[in-house]
Amino acid sequence: MSRSVAAVLLVALAVSLAPVSAGADPISFKVLYTSRASFKTDAPLETIVGTTSGEAITGSLIVDPARPQGATGSVRVDLTTLKTGIEKRDADTRGKSYLDTEVEANKYAVFEVKGVEIPGALEPGRETPAKVRGVLSIKGKPVEIVADARVTFLKLTSEQLESTRRFGFTSDMIRVKSTLRTTFTDHGMQVPQLLFLKLSNDIQLEAELTFVRQ
Repeated sequence: MSRSVAAVLLVALAVSLAPVSAGADPISFKVLYTSRASFKTDAPLETIVGTTSGEAITGSLIVDPARPQGATGSVRVDLTTLKTGIEKRDADTRGKSYLDTEVEANKYAVFEVKGVEIPGALEPGRETPAKVRGVLSIKGKPVEIVADARVTFLKLTSEQLESTRRFGFTSDMIRVKSTLRTTFTDHGMQVPQLLFLKLSNDIQLEAELTFVRQ
């Protein structure tokens, strides 16, 4: 056998035996109970912040860490659990003039992921900026949204997993911190003119989500 042929065979053998890179296949994730979400309206006379967490936030994500641009999934927030610190204001927010959560179809805000703009693959332990394209539905009104996000892919060692399994952690996890903006009017709600100094039409939504492998 000539040296050139032997060299080609050795290269081919090395390629065939090379390990497949981590994250070569899509992984299914679900939202962990430690996640939280909030909204904020900043009017001239008052800033209102509402928050919720735990079982009020559910969702799933399918992503290949090697090719996260094709990620799909959705996150759902139970709007009846939002707390602003004032019970009367919470009740007004859930009332017919705004979220109207007594109607089952209006009970949840849903964000559906349609695509992710992110540079390259997800590297374990590294936070990466991203743009997440999706559709936000509130009160049955879907709006196309682009969220600013920071994404961290985590892979736990067997020792780390053993000590944290009781918290619901898994070998593969994704942490997402995101911010997006919408308006009451985009979702069919109108801020009365008398309240414009206390309630802004603009809404800033923030979420800190932890996804664990299913």
